[in-house]
Amino acid sequence: MIVSIIGGTRGLGYWIARFLKKEGLRVIITGRDHDAGMEAASRIGVEYCGDNVQAASRADVVVVSVPIDVTADVIREVAPQVRKGGLLMDVTSVKEEPARVMEESIGDGAHHLPAHPMFGPRVSSLEGQVVVLTPTQENPWVDTVIEFLEKHKARVIVTDPATHDRMMSVVQVLTHFAYISIASTLEAEGVDIRESRKFASPIYNLMIDTIARIVAQNPYLAYSIQIHNPHGQDMRDSFLRTASELNEMLSDGRMDEFVSRMGLAAKNIDDVEASLGRSDKAIEALNEELKILKDSVGGEVGLRHIYSGKVHVGVLESVTPDYATLREGKRLLRFKISNIRVLSDDELQMWKAENLPTRVYDISAVFPDTVAPHVIEYLTGLLDGVAGSEVVDVYSGPQIPDGHVSLTLRIRVFKREDYERVREILEGMGARIR
Repeated sequence: MIVSIIGGTRGLGYWIARFLKKEGLRVIITGRDHDAGMEAASRIGVEYCGDNVQAASRADVVVVSVPIDVTADVIREVAPQVRKGGLLMDVTSVKEEPARVMEESIGDGAHHLPAHPMFGPRVSSLEGQVVVLTPTQENPWVDTVIEFLEKHKARVIVTDPATHDRMMSVVQVLTHFAYISIASTLEAEGVDIRESRKFASPIYNLMIDTIARIVAQNPYLAYSIQIHNPHGQDMRDSFLRTASELNEMLSDGRMDEFVSRMGLAAKNIDDVEASLGRSDKAIEALNEELKILKDSVGGEVGLRHIYSGKVHVGVLESVTPDYATLREGKRLLRFKISNIRVLSDDELQMWKAENLPTRVYDISAVFPDTVAPHVIEYLTGLLDGVAGSEVVDVYSGPQIPDGHVSLTLRIRVFKREDYERVREILEGMGARIR
């Protein structure tokens, strides 16, 4: 299958192109800057095409991933070129206008499916991410797209374009406007954020991190989300009107009205207890990983960079609230703690088994004949430094005392010291090494 990403040289379009390439699809990307397009295509191993119309005509699926303010024009440009039986999609944050333009412009026998991935290009996978689909016609592609997304553990919501835009006026327009307003207020007041964190509760730090995630995105995209959503102005006006009313209550000392208004707001939350539980988990998760890192100083750890996916294994030299320093061979690496995840013991062992060279040793050990060979195989396979363990021979002939049996274990280890440790543990279990 050939997929053309119109606007695939950066941002979400680039993420989609890279993801689909890894899935084994043939991918074509387009972009306005030829040099940047060639570089992006080379980096992920896809084809670059400088002509949107040509790219669309060659593909089974065409995905429009361009700024919101030019999405309608690009759809009009490529929709007539989508081959019969093919599919046209877009991934913008508003759906009513793109859906209408698709219906007006799509060629005979071709299909269209407006979509909105509710994530940005910083995510590492589709797992747990929400993707909204807004079909407006009988479409044989819908089930195929849903199946593909759910295979990768995405959460799929199917609705109509108008409902989507109304909900996005809450989920995106209102929340982004409020967060940007808070961040702008902090800047206008000259607040030193780093200093403020020293005085803060965990929920303040979590809020600042959430705000940072919003204000660090492309400001042109943020602006487009605000002005192109058909319900955006009404939602912002309601926010400002409500904030002004609350401010007047406080200024006038109208405590009862303020308390009543806050109580009504709390009752409107679908499940306050669940919300408190989720926020508690988020705070605990942040604290727990820092605790794990502090407890691991001086020992071997595996750190996975959450954006590149690369794993670094070495001795953890030091940890501060913001940074972890790892000695990987002769290199000393410094990571932002916010950008890494600590591998569990099982994940570290699996990574080492898949990426590090191993040595194979056979160990013959005499046990009482009541021993269960599969249990010995399982237990030795769990030991640190052991990449694999297998019982390759069970022997009870001459040279083996009555009531005993000899097991030969074939183990894969990373170092000679790991083999010696397995021998010591077997002897500690009462076995006699032959």
